[in-house]
This record gives sequence, C-alpha cells and structure tokens, in this order.
Amino acid sequence: MTGAPLPPMPSGLTPIWLTEALRETGLLAGDVAIEALEVRQVGEGVGMMSELSRLVPTYSGAAAGAPASFIAKYPSQNPTNRQIAMDFNLYEREVRYFAELDPLTTAVCPATYLTELDGDNFIILMEDLADYRVGDQIVGATLEETELAIDELAKLHAAFWEKVDGIAWIPHVCGSQHARNMQAGTVSGWEQMVSVFGDFLSAPVLAARADIQRSVAPLQAYLDRPPITLAHGDFRMENLLYGTAADHHPMAIIDWQGPLLGRGMQDVTLLLGQSTQTEVRRRHERALLERYVDGLAQLGVDGYGLDEAWQDYRHGQLYNWAYTTVVAGTLDAGNERAFAWMSQMIARQVAVTEDLGLLKLLPFAS
Repeated sequence: MTGAPLPPMPSGLTPIWLTEALRETGLLAGDVAIEALEVRQVGEGVGMMSELSRLVPTYSGAAAGAPASFIAKYPSQNPTNRQIAMDFNLYEREVRYFAELDPLTTAVCPATYLTELDGDNFIILMEDLADYRVGDQIVGATLEETELAIDELAKLHAAFWEKVDGIAWIPHVCGSQHARNMQAGTVSGWEQMVSVFGDFLSAPVLAARADIQRSVAPLQAYLDRPPITLAHGDFRMENLLYGTAADHHPMAIIDWQGPLLGRGMQDVTLLLGQSTQTEVRRRHERALLERYVDGLAQLGVDGYGLDEAWQDYRHGQLYNWAYTTVVAGTLDAGNERAFAWMSQMIARQVAVTEDLGLLKLLPFAS
C-alpha cells in the first residue's frame, strides 16, 4: 500500500478504496475497477475479537480471474473485545502470519489477497470458502472431524518443529506479555465466568480456584520446554472449515490471531478438550494422540513418543483452565451463539478435568 492511513473498518470498504488497494497488489489490472460492492456481515457470535464480511463486487473492465467474492476480516466493533485484542497483540500476529509464515507449511488456510495493519485497525482480504462447512463447537466435533483436524495439526507443527528462532514476534506461551496477560486474566475473569456460566462448572473446579490460578505460570513453563514449534493458539471448531466437494481440501484453518511458540500439544488439548464431543474424546482419546504422534513422525519429527505426548496432554488440559477463564470471564458473551459455544467449551473442559483426574496435579510446580 501507499502508506496512507487505513480507513476505518468496515465503513472504509468502499468500491474506490478496494479498487486502489487491489490494483496495488496486482490482483486487479489498471483498467479494471469495482463499480459496486455488496457487503454482508457473516459469522455473528463466532469470532469475538474480529468481524467478518462477505464482499461481492461488481467489476468493470476485463476482470477475468478476479474473485467473484471475498471475505474481509477487520477489528471487532465491540470496544471491550477490541481492547483485549490489542492487549494480546492479536491483529499484528494474524496479519504477519499470513504474510510471512503461511507459505512455510502445508497446513491449509484460505488464500489471502490483501493484508494491512494500522495500529488497532487492520484488514485481511481472503478467499471466500463459502462452500466449505464451518465447524460447530456447539454440536462438537465428530470422530472424523477430529481426525482431519489432528492430521492438519501434525502438518502445521512439523513444519516449524525446532525451527522458530526467526519468528520472535510470535510470543512464547511462557515468559511473554501474552503469558502475563493469561495469568492476570485467569484471576480477573474468574468471577465473571462463574457469574455467567456457573451452571456449567463443577464444585471441585470451583473449590480449586486458588490452586488453578497459582499453577498457571508453572504450567506455561512446562508447555514451553523444547521441542518448540508454532501453535495456532485458538484451535477450536469455529476456526475450522471442512471441505464438502471433491475439489476441496479436507480442511482449512482460519483465525490466526493467537499463534504461540511452545509445545504443539497446546492445540491438541484445545481441540480434544473443548471442541470434540465428550463421548468421542472418551472413547478415542489415546488413539487420537497416537495419530498425532504418528503424523509428526511421518513428516520427519524424531524423538517425540506417545508417553511424552500423554504427559503433555494431561498438563495442557489442566492449563486450559486459563484459556477457559480468559475467554468466558473477560469477553462479551452477549449474543446467543457466543453464549452457547462458550457454555459447551466449559462443560467439556469440566468433563476432561474429571475424566483425567487433573485436579490431582494441583498445585502444580514445574
């Protein structure tokens, strides 16, 4: 781009601005313009830190090859959620992931046409995968959906396994501002989580509040031991798109605002503990972990076995009470869908905590 300030989003998504922006990227030729633009908001209650719109342009000129539609991602219009996004540096992390890291892995994401960041404002213009099916965290992942997600995680993690020295702008799960924000959010968000979602919490978890909170930092240290890789950081069903046609990828990953450096098990635990249907997890937990370990090995990762993965899994599931509290205790769950998926997130987190006897690990000291 020219260095001019990014216009406010989404009001700045005008035909004139978009034409100029896409000409600069080379997607549109100089004699092609967008004459009109239909903007439709999508995914209400799914994304909390950002918003999505589907853009349907009307072109003038020889626009052969130009997309018939785009997905635009831009900051949340909710002041509370937007400030939290800035506190965690989420907008820069996503813009830079697509610009710098996506080409380095075979894990599939939507193609991007434009990425730009300007303070607390940003725009990502990406491929419209409307024909794909969005994962549903309320219903929960089936075994097949979970297996596809595990396979994609192995691709992502293997690509960066012990190869993260050049991406210092992504925070580690431990010893970073992100880590300190998670520690603080686990304390400050607890009361709101209980107030809004108390019906989904268990008495043993509520009684373990102090031990959970004091164990966050040691658990972060545990999950930040080598081997270090790149984790998605928010690997849940609403961020997974499943192919529905023969020419589709089996799955694509969206929402790269929260990538982290640390053990890849961070993503596996979020998927199995908070998105996979509880009965599916109970029946297939060990087999799914073995699938992940085998997938890494097939992609060239050596020395990471099932026993180590199981220990990482148990500790990662305990750490996910920090994630749960920050999401349910600090974000605005004011619409029906957001409340519904957060409720299921908590209910499944309680179940995995009880099933694996995780509270027996408390208080944890690395």
